[in-house]
Amino acid sequence: MPERIIGNIHRVNGPVIEARGITDALMLELVAVGKQRLIGEVIKLEKKQAVIQVYEDTTGLAPGDEIYGSGSLLSVELGPGMIGTIYDGIERPLEELFKASGNFIGKGVISTALNRKKLWHFRPSASAGSEIKSGMILGTVQETENFTHSILVPPDLSGKIIFLAKEGDYTVTDTIASLSQNGQEIPVSMLQKWPIRNPRPVAERLPLSIPLITGQRVIDTLFPIAKGGTVAIPGGFGTGKTMTQHAIAKWCDADIIVYIGCGERGNEMTDVLTEFPKLIDPRTGKSLMERTVLIANTSNMPVSAREASIYTGATIAEYFRDQGCHVAVMADSTSRWAEALRELSGRMEEMPAEEGFPAYLPTRIAEFYERAGYMQALCGKPGSVSIIGAVSPPGGDFSEPVTQHTKRFVRCFWGLDRQLANARHYPAISWLESYSEYLADITPWWEKNSGLEWSKLRSEIMDVLQREVRLQQVVKLVGPDALPDSQRFIIDVCSLFKNAFLQQNSYDNIDRFASADKQFKMLKIIVEYYRRGVQALKQGVTLIKLRKMKVYQDIIKMKFTVPNDDTAQIDKITVRLDRAFSELENIYAAAV
Repeated sequence: MPERIIGNIHRVNGPVIEARGITDALMLELVAVGKQRLIGEVIKLEKKQAVIQVYEDTTGLAPGDEIYGSGSLLSVELGPGMIGTIYDGIERPLEELFKASGNFIGKGVISTALNRKKLWHFRPSASAGSEIKSGMILGTVQETENFTHSILVPPDLSGKIIFLAKEGDYTVTDTIASLSQNGQEIPVSMLQKWPIRNPRPVAERLPLSIPLITGQRVIDTLFPIAKGGTVAIPGGFGTGKTMTQHAIAKWCDADIIVYIGCGERGNEMTDVLTEFPKLIDPRTGKSLMERTVLIANTSNMPVSAREASIYTGATIAEYFRDQGCHVAVMADSTSRWAEALRELSGRMEEMPAEEGFPAYLPTRIAEFYERAGYMQALCGKPGSVSIIGAVSPPGGDFSEPVTQHTKRFVRCFWGLDRQLANARHYPAISWLESYSEYLADITPWWEKNSGLEWSKLRSEIMDVLQREVRLQQVVKLVGPDALPDSQRFIIDVCSLFKNAFLQQNSYDNIDRFASADKQFKMLKIIVEYYRRGVQALKQGVTLIKLRKMKVYQDIIKMKFTVPNDDTAQIDKITVRLDRAFSELENIYAAAV
C-alpha cells in the first residue's frame, strides 16, 4: 500500500475528494485516502490541488485526513490464476474479500489479485544467453486442463537473457528470468502489472476476416461479427440483453471470455456466478469457468469502481490476446458505465452536455471500443479482442446519447425489439433495425467453409423479409385474404423463417447452439422452398397445397431434430422437398 504522504483532504463530495497541499503526485496515480487507506485515483491536478475519485464508500472521511501516494498508475495484476476468478471493478478477488469482511466489502480491505502462495509448474521455452524482445514467450504454465498460459516478457522490457529458471514449481512472484537491458540486470517474474487506461502494445493490427461463431443463427447468418470486432446490443428493460450476452459467452468459439457486470442488478450477476461453473463448454467438455474471467461490479457497489471496471476487463482481455488467444469481452452494460461518468462529472462540477452526460462521453466510448481488434501480438502469434457491449437506453429510446454515440464507433448493431420479446421470440434481435458492416470481410470465410451460395442466400432471405414488412402494412388495412397467393406465400415463408430459423430455444439441447454448417444448410433449404414455391404458384399450384406438404413440417422441426454433427439429415429433407414439388408440378401440368 502507498506510504508517502502527498497531501490532505480538503473536501469530500461522495466518491470525489478534493485535496490540498499536494506536493508530489502524478495524473492517474494510485493513492490511499484516510486512516482506512481507501483506494483512489488522481483524476485532476492544478498547482497544489488535486481531485481524487475513491473506489470505496467514503463515509467517515473528513477534511484534514492524509492522502498517501504510490508513485504508480492504477494497474491490474496479470499472470497465472486469473481464469475462473471473480473480481470486483478494480481487480480485487471477491472470494478473498468475503473471507476478510463477510457479505459486504469492508472499507480499506485489500487483497492481491493473484495468489502469492500457489505454485505453478513452469516450463521454459527460451534459453539463457539468447536475445529476447518485449512481449516474447519465456515459457508456459498449464493453468487449467485445457488452457496453457504463456509467460511473456513485459512489453517495456527486452534484452539478453542472463538467467532462466529450470522447469519446476514457482509462485507468481518468484524470479523466473533475468534480463540485461542497458547494462542493468532486471528480474522477471510470472506476474506483470499494467495500467488499466493504457492499451497494451501490439506488433500490427490485422484485417478482420474470420467470424466469431456464436451459435445464434440470427447473429451468425444475418448480422455476423468478426473476431476482433465491436457490437452494440441496445434494448429496453426485459428485452434480453443480458441473456443474449450469456448465450454468446456460453457458446461462442472464443478461447477466453471476460464478462464485465458493470452496474447491473445483483440478481443478474448471481445468475452468472451460479450458472457458469455448472455449464459445460461444448468444445472441451469441462466447466465454462475454465475459460472465463468474471468482473462483478453491481449497482450497489461504489460508482467510481464501475467507471474503472470496463478498463480492468479490457486490460485483462488484451493480456490474453498477447498470448495469441481470441478473447470475447461482454460489457453489461455500458449505459451504467456512462451513468457513472455522468455522476462523477457532476460532482466535479464540469459543464454538462446532452442529457447531463459529460462532453467527453463520445471520446471515452471510442477509446473503449478502439481496444478491440485482430492483432499480431508481440510474441508473433495472432490474437483478437472482440467487444460486445450492452446498452440500456431509458424507455428503449435508441435516440438517447449513449446509444447514438456507440453506433458511431461500432460496426455491428443488434437492436432488440420489445414486440419480439413480448412474443417470447428469442433472441429478440430485430432484423429491421440491426445491421453488420462485417459482411464483406467475412463472406470469403463462409463461402470457403460452408458454401459459395452463402452471401446470395442471405441477401435473398433479407429481401424477402423486407417485402414482408410492406405486405404486413397492407394486411393491417384489408386483411390477408385480399392478397393474391404469390404475396401470401411471401408472408408464409417469412413466418417459416422466423419460427424455424431465427427463433432459438436455449432450453433445448439441440436448438440452443447451431454450428456454421447447420446454419448454412437450414438457410439453404428455406430459400430453396421459397424459390420452388414461387415457381409452383406460377404453374397454378395453390397455396393450400404448398402448406399441406408433409416436408413443410420437417423443415419447421429440423432445428430440434437435426444434431450439429449429423447435418446430412437436412440433405435428406432437401431431397424430399424436391420430390414433393416435382409431384405437385407434374399433377398440375397434367391437369393443364
